[in-house]
Amino acid sequence: MFEFVRTHKRLMQFLLLLIIVPSFALVGLGSYKSFGDAENVVAKVGGQPITQPEYDAALREQMARFKQMFGAQFDQKMFDTPEARRGVLDSLIAQRALSIEAARQHLSVADKALQQSITSIDGLVGPDGKFDGERYRSLLAMQGMTPAMYEQRLRQDMAVQQLNSAIQSTAFAPKSVTRRLSEINDQERSVQELFFKPADYASQVKVTPEMLKAYYDNNARQFEVPEQAKVEYVVLSSDALAAQIAVTDQEAADFYEQNKRRFGIDEQRRASHILVNLKKEASVADKAAAKAKVEKLLDQVRKHPADFAKIAKASSEDQGSAPNGGDLDFFGKGAMTPPFEDAVFKLKLNEISDVVESDFGFHIIEVTAIKPASFRTLEQVKPEIIADIKKQKAAKQYSEAAEVFSNTVYEQSDSLKPVADKLKLKVETVSNISRTLNPSAPPTALFNNQKFLNALFADDTLKNKHNTEAVEVAPSTLLAGRVVEYKPVGKRPLAEVEAIVREKVIAEESAVLAKKAGEAKLAALKLADDAAGFGSVKVVSRAKNDALNGAGFDSVMKADISKLPVIVGTDLAGQGYAVYRISKVAQAEKIDGPRRLAEEKQIANTLAQQEMLAYIDALKLKAKVKIIKPVSNTPVVADERL
Repeated sequence: MFEFVRTHKRLMQFLLLLIIVPSFALVGLGSYKSFGDAENVVAKVGGQPITQPEYDAALREQMARFKQMFGAQFDQKMFDTPEARRGVLDSLIAQRALSIEAARQHLSVADKALQQSITSIDGLVGPDGKFDGERYRSLLAMQGMTPAMYEQRLRQDMAVQQLNSAIQSTAFAPKSVTRRLSEINDQERSVQELFFKPADYASQVKVTPEMLKAYYDNNARQFEVPEQAKVEYVVLSSDALAAQIAVTDQEAADFYEQNKRRFGIDEQRRASHILVNLKKEASVADKAAAKAKVEKLLDQVRKHPADFAKIAKASSEDQGSAPNGGDLDFFGKGAMTPPFEDAVFKLKLNEISDVVESDFGFHIIEVTAIKPASFRTLEQVKPEIIADIKKQKAAKQYSEAAEVFSNTVYEQSDSLKPVADKLKLKVETVSNISRTLNPSAPPTALFNNQKFLNALFADDTLKNKHNTEAVEVAPSTLLAGRVVEYKPVGKRPLAEVEAIVREKVIAEESAVLAKKAGEAKLAALKLADDAAGFGSVKVVSRAKNDALNGAGFDSVMKADISKLPVIVGTDLAGQGYAVYRISKVAQAEKIDGPRRLAEEKQIANTLAQQEMLAYIDALKLKAKVKIIKPVSNTPVVADERL
């Protein structure tokens, strides 16, 4: 990576800000909703609250994005540190400060720009160019949003982006600075390496019982056995209740008759068309020319109706259907633009329309097939009907059953059998449960829920083996459990892990001996240079290094090269010790033009980010940010939908 822009705390804060202030894509909108009451407020910006649920939602979104970026390498623990959680809060504060400033400066977004942003979202515009409003509303509903709510938030986000762009565009990187940094980046150093391997010194290590005991005591966590519990639990859900419900044939028949239209299949029509395109803003002359062209084609079709497909293939301006002779396949009402659809459903089979005008231009249409409306039979839909009736009955029973469930697990707290017998549920058993989520557990494992685990490992539940309270782990799903066996955190005895400890001690001591030998060699070479024993010459630069260990590369590039040769040494963190001899320094003969331009852009972007960070700091002061309380350490799981 380019040396000038190595990882920096301030830059990382800005990157987090970019992740948390997203360009909306119908995901993560929940973080903008205000929930809770004053007790849930963690910070205030310009008098506006940031709530704990709002923070939790932002943290989930960020975790989901990192999980998407890193895949299997994603580790949720990276977000469990106070620094990471405070970083998320700081970014939310920055976001709120920017929003307040955008409103103060009366930044606005035109309706047309808002519309373009929404229609650019993948999957909302069909092949026919028609906006899919139903899918738009459906996707928003999944996030608990209405179109009005989403469009208000999107407008706000776009206004903030205007502010971001205005500030970042003020950054300027002088050519002399970018050129000098690029020259430093391209500088090549000829290096030889002398490596002292720990393995070469292993035979010199004399391990004593005291050394083993000391390592074992000082590294106790390596040999811990995590706490484990064997747990019984009972699940009450609509599905569990539905499984107990019987549906008679008469009930199914009555439901079918009452909802017959639901099982109908609307009429479908297959049509072909010939299109002459016409833009909405076309002039009178252009419209007249297009109309004349389509009428000429209509005359051809009227004279030779059997050649409709041939004429469409040769003359239609619909690039999607023309190669297929204008065929649009079967479709029902609501699939096409209204003027086109109205014409299709008025035509008879094999009838050819007059000229039809729509937003796309002028059409000539032929109906080539008709599938009449029909109904699926009772036998065909009976399984579906039975499932629906069960679901409806279970939903009605659930509230009453939930109250019985909650009361019973509380009142008869030393066993789950009474509630299981009363509601005809099954007591399940699972072993090796701990108080933290198990990432390898299947999604269907309802017990792998942090709220339930918190209740399960509460003092009263754990020590007295009482039932937990009824915990809602999913919509219309309650879970209660109890610990039947518990093993606290333990430590494997030294005798059991002695072989492992011995290997660790030998590795540590070997590394110490290798370092001592390397430092002694380094001191000797500084008194009298000698290339004997070094490896072959390797040429490295900041722009290209595929020859040296990371720590070794850093020491080589930081070395003072005012007088050559230069001897430097570095500890390679358990991998050994390396001594490097730098014999030559030169500029690269071949300049990579595209990379130079990319570096200039990267430097400019870095300066722009620094400008933005400084501006955000000023806005925070202006908004009189107040941290009400530390953000909760309650575990949060990444939202898989993001």
